[in-house]
Amino acid sequence: MPHRSERVRFLNQRGVDLAGIIEWPPGEAHRFAVFAHCFTCGKDLKAIVRISRHLAALGTAVLRFDFTGLGDSRGDFSQTTFEHNQEDLLAAVDYLTREHRPPELLVGHSLGGAAVLACASRIPTATALVNIASPASTRHLADYLAQTNPAIEQLGAGEVEIGGRSHLIRREMLSTLRQTDLGEVLRDLRLPLLIFFSPLDETLPWRHGREMFELAGGPTSFITLDGADHLLVNQPGDTEFVARMIDAWSRRFSDV
Repeated sequence: MPHRSERVRFLNQRGVDLAGIIEWPPGEAHRFAVFAHCFTCGKDLKAIVRISRHLAALGTAVLRFDFTGLGDSRGDFSQTTFEHNQEDLLAAVDYLTREHRPPELLVGHSLGGAAVLACASRIPTATALVNIASPASTRHLADYLAQTNPAIEQLGAGEVEIGGRSHLIRREMLSTLRQTDLGEVLRDLRLPLLIFFSPLDETLPWRHGREMFELAGGPTSFITLDGADHLLVNQPGDTEFVARMIDAWSRRFSDV
């Protein structure tokens, strides 16, 4: 699958240096996309890399990047909130707009999908949104973190093990997750939304995908990923399938 990967760096509005990689198509890019990763993951998660590269092979230039304090980005992850995730996503959009072309397609995995929804109204060039294994409510994550380590709320901060790594989570992260009303965002949404979800997702209950579909105010499509896990690693063919579906679906809402 021919493609070219370009490492890039850009600043968010707080002056933090963020790292990203643009997956370029073998020829001219028909459209540009930004890909936001899941909570504590990173741009180099296997599923994100594979989907981005498959999309590039189909003609879409994709910028995948690390949120503050994760992967190759600077900053302190423990000092970030869900609002900071949104600021980082907007910084990635600004970078593409300034250096190349405004992105039309916004893709998010898990909590990255929630950030995409929360930011969509502030990205006028967006013509289509894609959520992969994303929550219908960010309060779900806040409750999970609070239950995992009560010290986060009781003492203001606490360690939580996620994906085999320990992360310091502060009370402020839980607060912004609970303050975000994704239900209202979805009801007000007028952009096309494509949802991918697995009935066997071990991280998010199936109801999240169903609720997103039922709440979304714009044209919405739902694709079931039978047998897939949350990180899309147990069935390698799923990533190419997801990319091909995104490409075919999003062409309906662009000039390509």
